[in-house]
This record gives sequence, C-alpha cells and structure tokens, in this order.
Amino acid sequence: MGFFLEQCKNFFSNYLLMSAICAWLIAQLAKVARALWHRESCNYFALLFSSGGMPSSHSACVMSLCTACGIQYGVNSALFAICGILAAVVMIDASGVRYETGKQSKLLNRIAREFFDGDDPELLNTSLKELVGHTPFQVFVGAMLGIAIGIVMYFVMK
Repeated sequence: MGFFLEQCKNFFSNYLLMSAICAWLIAQLAKVARALWHRESCNYFALLFSSGGMPSSHSACVMSLCTACGIQYGVNSALFAICGILAAVVMIDASGVRYETGKQSKLLNRIAREFFDGDDPELLNTSLKELVGHTPFQVFVGAMLGIAIGIVMYFVMK
C-alpha cells in the first residue's frame, strides 16, 4: 500500500503533467461556461469531453506542457524542443486539417439532408460530427491560456 501511495504522490506532484491536465480541464470548463453564458441548448456534460470550440483545449494542454518544460528544464533543453515541436504539430493540425474536416462534415451533412431526404432513414438519422477543429483564433486563445496556466502552476506547485 505504501508503494501505491508514494506513486500517487509522485503523480500529483509532477509539475509538467499537472500543468497540462489543469490546462485541458480549465479549457474544457471554459467551453461549458461559454455555452451556459450564451444559453446554448446542448448536452453540457458531453461538451466537457468534446473536441473543437472555444478555446482549444488541445492548444492549452500542449502549450502549458511546453511552458512548464521551459520553466523547469530551460528553453535550451531537449525536452523543451520536443514539447515545442509537439505543440506546433498539435496546433497546426487543430486549425488546419481538423478544422477543414469539420467544414467538410457540415457540407456533407447538408448534402445528405437535401438530396437523400426520405430515401434512407438510417442515413438521415446519422450525421458527421461538425465541430472537430478550431479556428486560428480559438487555437491562439487556447495557447495563451496554456502559457498562463503553465506559469501559474509553477507558483502553485513550487
């Protein structure tokens, strides 16, 4: 039992990991708060675990990890370089490929509704997920949130 408790303590005292997890959680909670503020009718619990929307939780997570790594190991470390490249790939993908996929899904859903109306009820009851990526602004806001959380977590945990 002592080994398990020691590992739990180590897990929760990992500054890099806790920064990334907190950034993701805060970004996801911000999406729910935004939906509540705008009185959008949706499944708020599902929104908490969904991708896409404002701010980008992917960007917040990787930028918080990158910031924490830069603070802990220095910006000239190999770990910071790895985190920086990972962050760039994730954010480019979120605002590029995944954003375009969402636009294509929206168009395909519209085509399916207009051209296949009544032909195949199963097709009409199924639609592609449209909110899978982010606009560049959503990625930017997520990245700024991640940087801020990485810095704040340093003062909280150290």
